[in-house]
Amino acid sequence: MAHPGLGGLAVSGNRLLFGDRDLDDFHDVFRCLDADSGEPVWEIQRLAIAALDYGNSPRATPLVDKDRVYFASAHGLVLCAKLSDGSVIWERNLHDDFPPAAELPWGFCASPLLVAGKLIVNPGSPTASVVALDAVTGEVVWKCPGVAPGYGSLIAAAFQGQQQIIGHDAVSLGGWDVETGRRLWTVTPESSGDFNVPTPVVLKDQLLIATENNGARLFRFEADGRIAAEPFASNSRLKPDMSTPAVVGGKLFCVNRFLYCLDVDDGLKELWRLRDAAFGDYAAVFVSEDRLLILANGELLLVPTSGKKQITSRCRIFDDNHPIYSHAALRGKRLFVRGEGLLKCLNLW
Repeated sequence: MAHPGLGGLAVSGNRLLFGDRDLDDFHDVFRCLDADSGEPVWEIQRLAIAALDYGNSPRATPLVDKDRVYFASAHGLVLCAKLSDGSVIWERNLHDDFPPAAELPWGFCASPLLVAGKLIVNPGSPTASVVALDAVTGEVVWKCPGVAPGYGSLIAAAFQGQQQIIGHDAVSLGGWDVETGRRLWTVTPESSGDFNVPTPVVLKDQLLIATENNGARLFRFEADGRIAAEPFASNSRLKPDMSTPAVVGGKLFCVNRFLYCLDVDDGLKELWRLRDAAFGDYAAVFVSEDRLLILANGELLLVPTSGKKQITSRCRIFDDNHPIYSHAALRGKRLFVRGEGLLKCLNLW
């Protein structure tokens, strides 16, 4: 790889996909590798000269739908290509089509979201804060006015029978109607200034939100599908800058300089915290019923979900002690991990 990775990896069948930059840092490069051998299959290059904080590499994780893959760059490009051969079906630039009110120092970060045949993006233009594109053609289906985007991704969920798109803009949490784009509700947090990087998490009929200035919060929804104005549970100590919480067996796990374990069924009460040199401001957490697989600071850690808080196994993936910001991809027993300049495939057993 030419540059440190920020965007996540996606794997589908024997195809591994990710966004990159060329050696001169002038072009976005969207790469497809053979997942079994690591050999290049195809790539797409597009000129994109800029100077963003944390580099110019794409932040988004590619989205695969059958024989189509959707890429998004940090500079506003959204591109749909055939998974089989990389031929481009359509592309458009959000920055040009829906100019944001102000430049984004970290660029466009959200991964594309596919729901009901629509590709949901959030360019953050005053006239088009959230936009639905036809997933087949790239044409605009609807657009909703608003403010600049946050730096996390949107999700789709149904609450009280209301199918909606949920996520952050720069200043608030919101829900949008999937079919029309109408904004259904808004929650403005008590403390301003969140960068809104962690992704919202759906827990049955509840919504979990965690940000660096307002902590972890659980919300319920009213009968009409609107969110309750105030959270019914919160924890002010877990304040992740970038890590998205993972929930299993009624327990919430999240890394932010510690590994936190909170009780979802008891008001997000802290059960324990685990300190380790591997835990910084970001980690990717994979969960199963009985264990956590945590990718943090160049290491892979195994932690049980019950019993004594401890790291039961660990291995160093990369020689240098560099943080890993790109989310890994898991396929069967193989874990695909992206570091500062290397891409590795690990057999987990």
